[in-house]
Amino acid sequence: MAQNETFGDTIRKLREESGLPLRKVAAHLDIDPSTLGKIERNERSANKEMVEKLAQLFSINPKPLLVSFLSDKIAYEIMEEDYTKDILKVAEEKVKYFKKVKVN
Repeated sequence: MAQNETFGDTIRKLREESGLPLRKVAAHLDIDPSTLGKIERNERSANKEMVEKLAQLFSINPKPLLVSFLSDKIAYEIMEEDYTKDILKVAEEKVKYFKKVKVN
């Protein structure tokens, strides 16, 4: 999955490569086809449960899909800020800290 592709782009690409119509993938996710269309067009966000179901449907490792999904969420949240690199650097350190504290 390309880093310059959105999660929606990735889902559309996987669906088209698999030859599956929008309605079948939407049925697997238990959502309306129009909702899936909006996710593919980046007009609506998916959720983590959908990511897992999509990985299962397309028989792929869920990690790249999850990375794409979560990185989109983070990017959309901070893209209008002036200090995105600083924010990401501090966030990475906080994740390490939170994991350490949670384990102990």
